[in-house]
Amino acid sequence: MILSIDFNSEEPIYLQIRSQIVHAVATGELQAGDALPSVRSLAADLGVNMHTVNKAYAVLRDEGYATMRRGSGVVIADRAASLSPETRSLDRDRLAEELCRLALEHRAQGGSREEFVTLAAAQAAAAYDAAPNGSAAERG
Repeated sequence: MILSIDFNSEEPIYLQIRSQIVHAVATGELQAGDALPSVRSLAADLGVNMHTVNKAYAVLRDEGYATMRRGSGVVIADRAASLSPETRSLDRDRLAEELCRLALEHRAQGGSREEFVTLAAAQAAAAYDAAPNGSAAERG
């Protein structure tokens, strides 16, 4: 897995790291049990502060994508198997809020509902087609 940081982006670096790791999990590049680089190693590779990587890993842990094991580092979690119904509900709520925010932003820019739905459906199709671990039910 190769991560790249856009130092000119408005998105904080720790969120760029988090997003790229989540993307790697979604596409099957990273799977449950895979170890992530040490904080020190990844920080050196990316040219960022160790605290930045540590913050990204903490967010991944808090979101259930990773577990931190003393002595063995950060490992990708089996999130699907370990999620409680409450966490699944919170994830759906967070997704709904983000979609609403994006829809409102699109509307404020003069976009139509139909255009937003078409764009969202195309992006969802691309994401699920790119993810070999997505089931047919998730894609359909």
